[in-house]
Amino acid sequence: MQVGEPASKEAHSCSGLLGAAPPEPLDTGTCLHEDMLTRLEECPSSSGKPNHADILLINLQYVSEVEIINDRTETPPPLASLNVSKLASKARTEKEEKLSQAYAISAGVSLEGQQLFQTIHKTIKDCKWQEKNIVVMEEVVITPPYQVENCKGKEGSALSHVRKIVEKHFRDVESQKILQRS
Repeated sequence: MQVGEPASKEAHSCSGLLGAAPPEPLDTGTCLHEDMLTRLEECPSSSGKPNHADILLINLQYVSEVEIINDRTETPPPLASLNVSKLASKARTEKEEKLSQAYAISAGVSLEGQQLFQTIHKTIKDCKWQEKNIVVMEEVVITPPYQVENCKGKEGSALSHVRKIVEKHFRDVESQKILQRS
């Protein structure tokens, strides 16, 4: 396979890089670079912005099929510069999140607890697991079964804020259940 060759393939971006199996086939993209272990792929932007593209680093161990649509005859356009430190930071963050999820699963945390953790983590990055407990900002501890009344900590804005996030999370979960039934 040559650089600049459009291809349709099954793979996944950073999750594949970090060892997770690909969840679904990806759309058509252009191969920017390929070696024995990885492939750099340019795909249309997931944000829908024109003149933007998503650059995916694909772990080829999870690629089951590559279909060549056509060979490029002209020289590929020069690559846009990539902020390598930003990419490394994003990969590190993704890895930490995957390891946190793996820890929660191995510790026997319920699916509800895992979902609540993800919801809180979207808003408050200072969020971690301590055995089966969720610790937020080193001030609030949420114990199983992860309801509002299970939020403990020094009374104040942090505890109040976390309780509001937990309340909203469970309201949203209930709304989703109602929508799925109808």
